[in-house]
Amino acid sequence: MRQEAFERARAAEWERFERALASIALRKVVADFPRLYRVLCQDLVLARDRRFDAALVQRLNALALRGHQVLYGAGLAQGGFLDLFLRRFPRAVRREWRLALLLSVFFYGSFAATFLGVRSKPDLVYSIVDEAQVASFEAMYDPASDHFDEPRGAAEGVGMFFFYVGNNVGVDFRTFAGGILFGIGSLFIIGINGVLIGAVAGHISNVGYGETFYPFVIGHGSFELTAVVLSGVAGMRMGLALLVTGPRSRGAMLRAATLRSVPILYGTIAITVIAAVIEALWSGQPVIPAQVRYAVGAGLWLLVIVWLALGGRRWRRA
Repeated sequence: MRQEAFERARAAEWERFERALASIALRKVVADFPRLYRVLCQDLVLARDRRFDAALVQRLNALALRGHQVLYGAGLAQGGFLDLFLRRFPRAVRREWRLALLLSVFFYGSFAATFLGVRSKPDLVYSIVDEAQVASFEAMYDPASDHFDEPRGAAEGVGMFFFYVGNNVGVDFRTFAGGILFGIGSLFIIGINGVLIGAVAGHISNVGYGETFYPFVIGHGSFELTAVVLSGVAGMRMGLALLVTGPRSRGAMLRAATLRSVPILYGTIAITVIAAVIEALWSGQPVIPAQVRYAVGAGLWLLVIVWLALGGRRWRRA
């Protein structure tokens, strides 16, 4: 089919899509918008494959971008970020409670098994973490190190914040992206993280540096570790949509999985940032007594659990 014939055949459908966008902008419901969006994306792919005029491809691409924003982004914008964070995020997590439970058991189970293994057989750590990294962790948590004597300044804290954000978001993204391998990638990355953290914690305990290690990690651990698990939940939901379709097409299942996963992914980014703030400005402050950090850390773990379990619930009046 030549471009002229293609445009004549499809022009009415594109105009219908534009009218649907205008209606949605006026807060009207367009029931068949997902179908219109899917058809437009198919036309865009066809126009690119046949190397049609750049102006036509650009027009279709612009429409597809607007449609993507409407289909996957509009729901997040309604009510604002606080509504997403406080209500829709915990609701979305509870909808995926089976995956959340599975990945939590896998993560904390691999952590506990490796921790106990290294505690009973100290040399096991070198089968999991190389010697240079082990030495680096020992230097980091050695109570005799100079960095435990000086409070962390504001400038240093800000620098560490950006370092932690970059590192932790990278871990979360890899965990989520691994889900595209039918969920197996997310499961594997979560297991590896559990094993590595368990090995390091077991070794640090063996060498007697627990007095510096545990007060440091307990504060931000509630948000950071939860973010890793929930990134895996979002990734596995996407992967399972490719694996199990049922009566619906893979495209339809993937779109439905995206709508379920996006609030979790947005919330995960938010709690990763919170973890970085706590780690940079609180966890590494030696002037704060260990007992205080333990108490605050325990309170934050309780807060995360209660928030995910109860956030956004509708309570019935007696």
